[in-house]
Amino acid sequence: MDTRMQLDSWGQTLLHRLRAASLGATLVVGAVLASGLSAPAPVRAQALPDFTELVEKVGPAVVNIRTTERARTAARGGAAPEMDEDMLEFFRRFGLPMPNQPSPRSPRQAPDGEPQQRGVGSGFVLSADGYVMTNAHVVEGADEVFVTLTDKREFKAKVIGADRRSDVALVKIEATGLPIVRFGDVSRLKVGEWVIAIGSPFGLENTVTAGIVSAKSRDTGEFLPLIQTDVAINPGNSGGPLINMRGEVVGINSQIYSRSGGYQGISFAIPIDEARSVSDQLRASGRVVRGRIAVAIDQVTKEVAESIGLGKPMGALVRSVVPGGPAEKAGVEAGDIITKFDGRTIEKSGDLPRIVGGVKPGTKATLQVFRRGAFRDLNVTVAEVEPEVAKRTTEREVKPQPTVELLGIAVVDLTDAQKRELKLKNGVRVETADGAAARAGLREGDVILSVDNVEITSAKQFESVVTKLDKSKSVTALVRRGENVNFIIIRPTR
Repeated sequence: MDTRMQLDSWGQTLLHRLRAASLGATLVVGAVLASGLSAPAPVRAQALPDFTELVEKVGPAVVNIRTTERARTAARGGAAPEMDEDMLEFFRRFGLPMPNQPSPRSPRQAPDGEPQQRGVGSGFVLSADGYVMTNAHVVEGADEVFVTLTDKREFKAKVIGADRRSDVALVKIEATGLPIVRFGDVSRLKVGEWVIAIGSPFGLENTVTAGIVSAKSRDTGEFLPLIQTDVAINPGNSGGPLINMRGEVVGINSQIYSRSGGYQGISFAIPIDEARSVSDQLRASGRVVRGRIAVAIDQVTKEVAESIGLGKPMGALVRSVVPGGPAEKAGVEAGDIITKFDGRTIEKSGDLPRIVGGVKPGTKATLQVFRRGAFRDLNVTVAEVEPEVAKRTTEREVKPQPTVELLGIAVVDLTDAQKRELKLKNGVRVETADGAAARAGLREGDVILSVDNVEITSAKQFESVVTKLDKSKSVTALVRRGENVNFIIIRPTR
């Protein structure tokens, strides 16, 4: 057989094989379809949203807020800081007021008592009779507040109340028939959802910016879990609304994360449900009343939770208890982990002040605490938030006592005077800390309250407890330093 015939034969064989493979693939696909299975549906392409209707709908209820204060030469301590030339040119080009800058048509220092431009911000109308919501920091320290509507009417506003803890303020203008905003359900807000902001960045009124919800429940505020977005927010946007695609206000633009002072891609808004609760109280009484149980708290780490038998990191670690406060009267101790308040689970430490803060003072509630390996319920009566109590100094010099040197720790019994001063029933004082204990953070003057969930009553008992420990495993000690307590994990030397 010559070469040509061999090639023809090889080609025919290859063709038969390709046809067979194609037939096999067809049969497989047919079998899949016959079995009721189908290929994954392709992701549907979506066009970018159109915000024009939202802006037309909500825009008229958004206002510009500017504030003034009386010039106080002595209080200022000199001239205001200068802007750089590029920023000055920007403001001149657009004819904008220059916050904290001397007027080009007036002397650098105006006479005392003369109103001077202080700053600009944003807000939105809550009711047709003139109640406007904004940020507390927008109106804080202002002698006069002016509200400008989109139709260019300007009103002098009265500050009804401002709450610095939530950064919410309520002002009132004498007007009627005003356009108002609608409120959305923050619980329905989803990460990745489109939102827009309307405000007056740098005094540029009716500016619209858009972005998405980046995260929810960010712990950047004492009482509020903030909404994080990537909507462009700059000075002057503060107090303006964050709006969802249904035209509902879901937050108040309040903060930005920035190293330069300008927008860098991360901004925060106060959830509107929290803000409305604050504004309702401000409207009713001009102030906000919050509950407290008088404890200093910290987070519970995964390592600590596992080492003390809690399992997962949850709750609020009580670092100290205010003497005479509701928590102390209820029997709460430093080192307790509060896991529930009145049946509501405390997932993280920041949940506790928010939940307690929303409770009316005088309310009786049940605290669930985790203490030395077991849960227990305590009854507490919520008090009203008061100014912070000044810290007391509790460390004193004591005469050296016989020590126990274990885990690199030398401890002594507390004297009766020290127990009274520290308001402790038990515990031992650290004289020296070396090796593993020092590496864990223990130091002279610390008071050890418990070891691996066992309460420490004396230096002798401490020795007994420690000698029974597995020296190959980590030891968790509850330690008091000053007015606070914390868990310290002492790892064995490898």
